[in-house]
Amino acid sequence: MSALWYPPFSLFLPRLPRLPPRTEAFARLVLFGLMLLVAGLPVSDALAATAHHSSHGKHRHPSAKKKRTVAKTPSKPARRKAAAARPAHQRSAHHRAKPHARREVTKPPRPAKTAGKRRSTGTPRKAVSKVSRVAGTAGAAGANKAAPAQARTTAKPRLLARCGFTPASRKRLFSRAVYIVDEKTRTPLFSLNANQVRPIASLSKLMTAVVWLDRGPAMRTPLTVTNADIDTLKFSHSRLAVGSTLSRADMLHISLMASENRAAAALSRDYPGGRAAFIAAMNAKARALNMPNTRFKNSTGLSPRNVSTARELAHLVRASNGYPLIRRYSIDHQQRVNTGKGQLQYVNTNRLVRYGKVDASVQKTGFINESGHNMVMRVMVHKRRPVIVTMLGSDTPEGSRLDGVRIAHWLSCSLR
Repeated sequence: MSALWYPPFSLFLPRLPRLPPRTEAFARLVLFGLMLLVAGLPVSDALAATAHHSSHGKHRHPSAKKKRTVAKTPSKPARRKAAAARPAHQRSAHHRAKPHARREVTKPPRPAKTAGKRRSTGTPRKAVSKVSRVAGTAGAAGANKAAPAQARTTAKPRLLARCGFTPASRKRLFSRAVYIVDEKTRTPLFSLNANQVRPIASLSKLMTAVVWLDRGPAMRTPLTVTNADIDTLKFSHSRLAVGSTLSRADMLHISLMASENRAAAALSRDYPGGRAAFIAAMNAKARALNMPNTRFKNSTGLSPRNVSTARELAHLVRASNGYPLIRRYSIDHQQRVNTGKGQLQYVNTNRLVRYGKVDASVQKTGFINESGHNMVMRVMVHKRRPVIVTMLGSDTPEGSRLDGVRIAHWLSCSLR
């Protein structure tokens, strides 16, 4: 029976005499197991060694394992779906607990300062020297900043090329004689034939107003136009008819603002000593204002022998600014006067002032054929800095106006 249990191995197992068949079969089975165990040890060792070498060949860096682990983390949409799948009370608990965890990780408690590291209240010697060095540096910086500011205030004004003051732009001026001077510093900013003696036409009325106001007359006294006031030199037209009666103030007003010739003639005739005394007073005033090349033959400027220079007219404009009535009347836009025969409306002959293109405190225009179109102004640059501009000899009134616009741009851009 035992041979039936293990027929393949019966030839290799020893025979056990004096044992029952069953016991002998069991003993042979145990011996067979021992033989298998002994024979299998080398094979198991070989398999273990092979497994060990193969595991070392496929070994990777820990960072790679970490990357692979990170890559396997679920994406944001997956996490959102998972969060949406959770019950509401779990989601709220998760969101409430998350900030606390982040706060614990990102904000560790700061270590307390030890008492041993505290310094005494007295300032150390090194700190005092450092403070003094910083103060000295700050003082030097303040002095350096103050120096350029003082240099800017004391520097002479000038017209800048970036503001259009270029040779090409200066050649495009229509006036034949131009003089620009900064009144505050008396610095000439531009000069073109400034010393050339030329007829000045109705610019003479500024001197007429100065001499008339020096007398200190009663301005409300009426004054009547007569035949003696008619222009017999140029036979120019006037809106004031003979017999018209105006106050002296109105005569001066329309003489300066609208360049009314008969009004200026009436004022010179009303002067003590007559018209001759008035003309003499005008020439005396010119000498007093340091205008040696200036001559006056009448009060209206219709005579071509009323002459001056662009430079000397700047003295007259500066002097005229000292009379409040001249400042008020010369820059007024319009005035309605009662002549006793009706009312007349007058407007300013200077379109730059009349339409507010230039801010001026004193102005006057003038024209006769011999002089061309003339203009003088005391321009207030940025409403605070006075600059005197005199322009003589433009062929057209438009040319004189364009020169005024160009010069006003130079001044507003260049001066501060």
